[in-house]
Amino acid sequence: MSVLRKLQLTLSCGLYEITRALIDREVQAKGIELTFMVDDPRRIYSLRRRNEADIGEFNVAKYFRVREHGHRITALPIYPHRRFRHGYCFVNTSAGVRYPTDLIGHRAGIVGRTPAAGVWIRGILQDRHGLPLEAIDWMENPPEPMNNAEPELEPNIVTEETLLAGEVDLLLAPRIPAALAQGDPRIARLFPDHVEQSIAYYRETGIFPIMHALTIREEILERHPWVAESIYAAFEEAKRIGYERVSNPRLTPLAFFEAAWEEQRDLLGPDPWEYGLGEANRRNLETVARYAREQGWITREPALSELFVEAG
Repeated sequence: MSVLRKLQLTLSCGLYEITRALIDREVQAKGIELTFMVDDPRRIYSLRRRNEADIGEFNVAKYFRVREHGHRITALPIYPHRRFRHGYCFVNTSAGVRYPTDLIGHRAGIVGRTPAAGVWIRGILQDRHGLPLEAIDWMENPPEPMNNAEPELEPNIVTEETLLAGEVDLLLAPRIPAALAQGDPRIARLFPDHVEQSIAYYRETGIFPIMHALTIREEILERHPWVAESIYAAFEEAKRIGYERVSNPRLTPLAFFEAAWEEQRDLLGPDPWEYGLGEANRRNLETVARYAREQGWITREPALSELFVEAG
């Protein structure tokens, strides 16, 4: 009796609690044998890294950009990484900035080469806090080339040192600068009440910002269209197991974990990392696509049907 051979695919993905059961093979995608390329999430920004895998987690703003440049990948409505972003705006304390509008006429820097974090933060500053983007002198790193060549990237010109040296008064970053964690007096958050600001943003918009989406080579879906549902079901099951595991207060060294878990559920519902293309996720993705177009990363806002495969 012949045994059907599973489809062999590679997957590049961050090791998150909501993906751990899949990466640890507790969950398997039906009909597929996955070879995992577990990544430091910072590598997921790289198009070069994305092109090494059949299926790859990828910066959502950069995904819009590479699609506009003709790359034959598409996205599944699976979002492994989300993050509220009010807490990632940093100011030089000598600049005398207390409110976003104080930055009009100042210089600002963006860490990274096409970070979804920077696209979201700038859009939120303009939409919700009255800071016209054209009123700022933006200092940015050169974006990664959109071709498949592998040139050496130019060195970053915007880092946390750019802010500490006073070359910019505002720094937008995808993660907490080391200087802030170390208590350097030259750096502070633009929004000291960033948690309250993010909660207010969610209550007003229903958006928990999507940072990354799962992408797949188009030729795989052309040959094997069933793969989309198989991968989607596996990621959903891994997420369910992840929620169940981390809800155990004994696993997390936080004194008030249960209270925080309850507060999150009350605010964001039982499935904050919801997959699919429901109303809330459509609004989320359409918003970041608009921000990307307004900021020049793409020239038009494509319909989600052009960018995502329906699954789930």
